[in-house]
Amino acid sequence: MNHAPHIAVVGSFAVGLTMKVDRFPARGETVLGTGYRVDHGGKGSNQAVGCARLGARVRFVARVGQDAFGEMALRLYHDEGVDAAWVRLSPDVPTGVGFILVQPESGENCIVLDPGANHLLTAQTVAESDAALADAQVVLTQLETPAEAAEEALARGRAHGAITILNPAPARPLAASVLATVDVLTPNQTEAKVLLGHHPQAEIPPAALARQLLDRGARQVVLTLGGEGALIVSASQEILVPAISVPVVDTTGAGDAFNAGLAVALGSGAELESAVRFGVVAGGLAVTKEGVIPSLPRREEALDALSRYASARR
Repeated sequence: MNHAPHIAVVGSFAVGLTMKVDRFPARGETVLGTGYRVDHGGKGSNQAVGCARLGARVRFVARVGQDAFGEMALRLYHDEGVDAAWVRLSPDVPTGVGFILVQPESGENCIVLDPGANHLLTAQTVAESDAALADAQVVLTQLETPAEAAEEALARGRAHGAITILNPAPARPLAASVLATVDVLTPNQTEAKVLLGHHPQAEIPPAALARQLLDRGARQVVLTLGGEGALIVSASQEILVPAISVPVVDTTGAGDAFNAGLAVALGSGAELESAVRFGVVAGGLAVTKEGVIPSLPRREEALDALSRYASARR
C-alpha cells in the first residue's frame, strides 16, 4: 500500500466522562461513584486518529468549544499527527460531552449526551473547509453531526474525485440523493435497517439489506457483521470477508478502527475486497484492548496482523 494517502475526515469530537456505580441513583438521590475517567471520543475524531495511526495524512474538519475539552482535542491531534487546521473553536458553545454511569457487575450503563459544538458543524462550515477535501483520495464522514454536514462533505468529495465513505452512525433515514453520493456505505445490520425504514429488530438477511441500500443509490455496501466479519455487496458481487480470531476485551472502538482501515487501504489504491480485509484486521485488533483511542492499531501492527491473516487463509 502507498504509505501516506491523503484522507479528509468530517465529523465529531466529544469527551466521555465515565464513573462506575453500584446502582443508578433514584430521582433526587446522590450516590458515590468510583473509577472516574475522561476519554477522547466522537466517531469522526476516532476515525481521524485511526487513519493517522495507519499511515495516512489526515485533515479533520470539526467544531469544538473554546474550552479545556477543546484544548484536549487539539493536543490529541498534535500528538497523533492529525492536521487540525480545519477544527474550528466556538467561544459560545462548549465541546460535546457524554456523562456515562456504568454498573461493572451487570455491564449496564446510563448515558446522557450533549453534542455541544458538534451541532455547529453545518454545510456552510464544510463548504468553507473545501481546501481540506480538495486533494484527498478519500473523504470519510459519519452522522454524529448534522446530516447536512455529511451531505456536503460527500457531495464535495465526489466533485473532487475522491472515494466517498459514509459510516451511517447513528443511523437515520437519508434521501436517495444523499446515498447517491456514497461510494462505500458501511452500516452494521441495525443501522442498515434504520436507513431503510425497517424496525431495528426486523429479521432481514444481511445480503437483502445491502441490496436494498444499493437500490437506494449507494454504489457499494460493506455491511459489518461483528464477529462474523464484513459482507461486501455491489451490483456484481457478494463477498464475505471473515473476522480474525482474537481475544475480545472491549468492542467499543472496533467500528471506528474498521472504517479507518478501509479508508486508508482504499486511499492507497487497494481494491475493495483487499481494503475490507485490512479494515477487518484493524477492527479485530481494536477489540483486544480497552478504550477507543488506546485500542486503535498502528500501521506496523496492522500490517503484521494482515500478513498472519493472509497466511491463515491459504
